[in-house]
Amino acid sequence: MVTVVISTANEAQNISACIKSAKLLTADIVVLDMASTDGTPDVARQAGAQVISVPVYGYVEPVRRIAIEKAAGPWVCILDADERMTSELAHEINEIVHQKTPPFTSYKIPRRNIFGTTWLKHGGWYPDAQIRLINKPAFIDWPNRIHSTPNISGSMGQLTHPMLHLFHGNVSQMVQKTTVYEQIESSLLHEAKKKVSTHTFFRKFFGELFRRLVKFAGWRDGMMGWIESIYQAYSKTITYLYLYEKTYAKQ
Repeated sequence: MVTVVISTANEAQNISACIKSAKLLTADIVVLDMASTDGTPDVARQAGAQVISVPVYGYVEPVRRIAIEKAAGPWVCILDADERMTSELAHEINEIVHQKTPPFTSYKIPRRNIFGTTWLKHGGWYPDAQIRLINKPAFIDWPNRIHSTPNISGSMGQLTHPMLHLFHGNVSQMVQKTTVYEQIESSLLHEAKKKVSTHTFFRKFFGELFRRLVKFAGWRDGMMGWIESIYQAYSKTITYLYLYEKTYAKQ
């Protein structure tokens, strides 16, 4: 009834545990791998998943469209390698997909974002619901833009139980992700001819810091809440520093 699809790029350290958690829901698990060089496909196969090689896009949205098209089941559940299914969530999903006529054609799933060992309950990090359960016949398309959402016919619901998202192991991993994703984001902004100036950097940094730390009370999560709020402000600013470079470097 359900196919779990997982996009990977050098996720050998994460993929086995992700697949193990996905088996709480189904045995039909497909990993779509973007030319990993660390043995991710072999680890995934050993863990019991089917592996399909896909082009290197640098971000997951184009792969998710391919994944849904490749899924055998009428329902598709999307996981990232750093996310984990729980038994409570698997039970809730199974109750839905086994209904003769489910009330919705897609569902958002809350995410419990974990930084190190700290669950970030504030700072805008919970419930952080994402569209992750899709009735395949209702799927239309997934735009190739980074951070895009799928086009799906019918109406959308939201599940109660969250998946786990181990989204930062340490600060070094945070910075590495920023280098990759903000370069992509800045390229898209450059193509859209987005304007940038010196005051943009300050506006983005302090605006995001206020939003995460004060408006959404990120400080309530202790030191990890402070670090994450500062990091998000840094990440937002880096995007526009890259954009400035792309706009003016050759002038």
